[in-house]
Amino acid sequence: MAVSAKPKPDLQKKVQEVPHKPGVYLMRDRFNRVIYVGKARDLRKRVSSYFLPSKMEQADLKTRAMLEATWDFETHTVRSEAESVLLEGKLIKEYRPRYNVSFRDDKRFLVVRVDLSEEWPRFRLARFKKDDGSRYFGPYAHAGALRQTLNFMRKKFGVLTFGRGAPTERELKSSTYQVPVRLSEISAEQYRERVAQACEFLEGKSREMIVALEQQMHKAAEKMDFEKAAELRDMVEHLRDTTKPTRRFTRGSLPSAIDPIADVRELADALKLPRLPRVMECFDISNISATHVVASMVCFRDGVPDKDNYRRYRIRTVEGQDDFASMAEVIRRRYSRILLEARAAHPGAAEFSQENAIDAMERISRHPERSRGTPLQNAQVTQRGSSTSLRSPRNDESFVAVRLPDLIIVDGGKGQLSAACRELQRLGLHDLPIIGLAKEREEIYRPGRALPLRLPMNSGALRLLQRIRDEAHRFANAYHQLLMKKRVEESILDDCPGVSQHRKNLLLRRFGSVNRLRKASVEEIAATEGIGRKLAEEVHQFLQRH
Repeated sequence: MAVSAKPKPDLQKKVQEVPHKPGVYLMRDRFNRVIYVGKARDLRKRVSSYFLPSKMEQADLKTRAMLEATWDFETHTVRSEAESVLLEGKLIKEYRPRYNVSFRDDKRFLVVRVDLSEEWPRFRLARFKKDDGSRYFGPYAHAGALRQTLNFMRKKFGVLTFGRGAPTERELKSSTYQVPVRLSEISAEQYRERVAQACEFLEGKSREMIVALEQQMHKAAEKMDFEKAAELRDMVEHLRDTTKPTRRFTRGSLPSAIDPIADVRELADALKLPRLPRVMECFDISNISATHVVASMVCFRDGVPDKDNYRRYRIRTVEGQDDFASMAEVIRRRYSRILLEARAAHPGAAEFSQENAIDAMERISRHPERSRGTPLQNAQVTQRGSSTSLRSPRNDESFVAVRLPDLIIVDGGKGQLSAACRELQRLGLHDLPIIGLAKEREEIYRPGRALPLRLPMNSGALRLLQRIRDEAHRFANAYHQLLMKKRVEESILDDCPGVSQHRKNLLLRRFGSVNRLRKASVEEIAATEGIGRKLAEEVHQFLQRH
């Protein structure tokens, strides 16, 4: 007997309960999956407009399909329109709704960064907050208002808002930085006092300044100088948009936020793992160009990033773009290092069955191609309590504590997974759980299984894997971009007279970067092997001019 489909609910009555406040709204389908996230200055007006009888007739195909699939909705109010923009972006990145297009890539709102360790700190725009000791302000939803605020800060506080290093000759002569005296007439220490005032301004301590601008605006209006009054009015609005307190929506403050531990349990059930994957390590290869092929390893603990245990690698033994060989190299380097560290920490704890672990790892490192297909039966992965250990087959009572993950994830399909499995087998880590996640269809490949596993798109387990994979991808790309940037900076030495490729390598090996070389004295440069006094003077003068 056929079961009749559940009738679609009438949402008109629910719309009347929505408040006239700014916020975000989430459209859900019959399976309670989020299919669209939107923001509104007035939630009641925006949401009710979707359910007007004329909406279906006038809507485009995409909106019509979304409305036909919508069986429920929910709303969340915020304090301002700017907060609704921030929250909308966070929710779209979390739920990945099928009918949303924007915010699904790696775009971020602007933040203001100032590195107080610099001699002449500058206020610069950035997309990401890094743990680099700098001070960050934001994020800011209104990019235009933020840029106008930085213009105001240049004139009001006389601080530098773009570029790098000490003030240029043009900046020293500019009347913009004259508060109350020009940059050329103050010391770096006096300039830092201006920076401190500007930081307080960005922290929201700007009420007196805004009041003063409003008074100037009213005076300009009284004098019939409406153009000046309008300019001051816009400036006041920009300052208010930039400096008013805005909530930062973190994982715990998101509406209907994810539950990391629940997702970990769901993943263990889906993969039929022997224990909860509380520690997971995910690997990704970034080979945007063959110049720098790099890899990343990110670690998630209890479903959230453990950034202290992130690692990044430059691929050494692979020529060209070969994802399979690159994945094999990084897996080999990661876990052979762990085995070596365990052996060094407990030299007498275990006797290995085929060969000494250190000799084996050194042999693999020197000649990886000779060891393919020759698994090292040097230890067995066992579980004692909550810690993963290596047990010697000759001595059951000897345990060596090893920082092995509960699950390894490789970004890719069968090829990447097979390459990783071969390396683990050669290291004797036969029982270490590992999967491959193919991005195109989000298919999960497992060793010894011909067909991939596909989890529901709204599955917490799949969303957890996606978060891990996306984080590994972000971390690998960030490292790749860092190396490319460094290479571009180093290329300036190619134009320096008298500096061959060999001498360039000597200088970079000694000083580490062009930036450090630029700060070095002639005597320090001349102390480099193969660099004489005359060439050191030429290099120093060249870098000061460029």
